[in-house]
Amino acid sequence: MTEFAELHHAEEPLFLPNAWDHASAAALAAQGFRAVGTTSLGVAAAAGLPDGASATRDETLRLALALGTGSFLLSVDAEGGFGEDPGEVGEFARQLAAVGAVGINLEDGLGSARRHAAKIAAVKAAAPDLFVNARTDTYWLGDGAGTRERLDAYQQAGADGVFVPGLTDPAEIACLVRHLGDLPLNILYSPTGPTVPHLTDLGVRRISLGSLLYRTALAAALDAAADIRAGRAPHGTAPSYADVEALARRSEPGHSARR
Repeated sequence: MTEFAELHHAEEPLFLPNAWDHASAAALAAQGFRAVGTTSLGVAAAAGLPDGASATRDETLRLALALGTGSFLLSVDAEGGFGEDPGEVGEFARQLAAVGAVGINLEDGLGSARRHAAKIAAVKAAAPDLFVNARTDTYWLGDGAGTRERLDAYQQAGADGVFVPGLTDPAEIACLVRHLGDLPLNILYSPTGPTVPHLTDLGVRRISLGSLLYRTALAAALDAAADIRAGRAPHGTAPSYADVEALARRSEPGHSARR
């Protein structure tokens, strides 16, 4: 079992913040987070591209190349794998693993469960050590129908964990945890849903922030601009120019991510 996989079976669940560029990932790692994920929305928006439309394959790979040699464990949000052909998805996963990523998030978008299972199997064949977090959008895009059947199929295809964004009801989360057994359940944190301690008590093994940090950063920038324009000092704190410059520096050549 890899170090990243072990974090999903530790006493405390894996709390995974999501970055959108090199500086945000480095800043999170500097705060002591052992693992950092990427957010497809943040990566897409920063590049002026749509999220969930398979438009950011190159941007995602470039970011993984920049982050994969960091001191933290990197999990990459790859939307639906940037293609419908399982072989092409497997090749993309192999490239991610080659640059240092230890995990991949694959979403089904409520498309064919059989096709998504084939993508998962292709990823595990191409990059066996890459932790596959298989996401279903049954709650994100629907009413939750078919969740267990999809997750069972993804587990059988080789998924190392499963992700159900949009699921916030504590009773339903607890039931799903019991159904999954040892398969780690990832829940997307929601400010209106259960707290991190509550999710821990429910048996959730991974808690992601998704695009929340990116959206919060945008809101803070807009608030600061409005305050300054109105003659007020901006609220909150900001890192210095030198601090951000330091965060933007990549790791020294030859330094590889922990596995």
